Amino acid sequence: MVPLLSRTDKMILKEILSPNENKASVYMSRKLEISMTTLQRRRKRLEKEFLEEDCTFLLKKFGWRRVDFFISTSGGKTDALANDLLSLNQVTAVGKSIGEHTIDLRVETIVKDNHEILDLLETLQAMDGIRDAVWSEIVETVGNKMSVPSYIIDRL
Repeated sequence: MVPLLSRTDKMILKEILSPNENKASVYMSRKLEISMTTLQRRRKRLEKEFLEEDCTFLLKKFGWRRVDFFISTSGGKTDALANDLLSLNQVTAVGKSIGEHTIDLRVETIVKDNHEILDLLETLQAMDGIRDAVWSEIVETVGNKMSVPSYIIDRL
């Protein structure tokens, strides 16, 4: 069964998900013209039932980098490789991918420098069942928008 969200719930979600830094209930209560009690009660329910908490450590401040590897597999070994990759120290997450026919796995890593990227790339390319591996790194965030666009929240 698909949950139903009220107009008020949707307004609160939009505010929580906006890139606006001020997430204080007092601020949202005033901005949305909702009583503090209503806002806090609904916010607590929405956060518990529909939101995942996401904290991001600012690795760059310590000289570390987040790098994604995009891997093409062969021989039906995608699942086994995914589990093997999770055992590598640098790997923080592995996801199976669809869409681009040459990318079966997306591997999120944390590395110190270019030398470590190259070492990891060599390790990946030497693994049985990996046909190809490429890497990508976001070097600058141009901007942030809502993690879920308003028009989608309106359709919930």
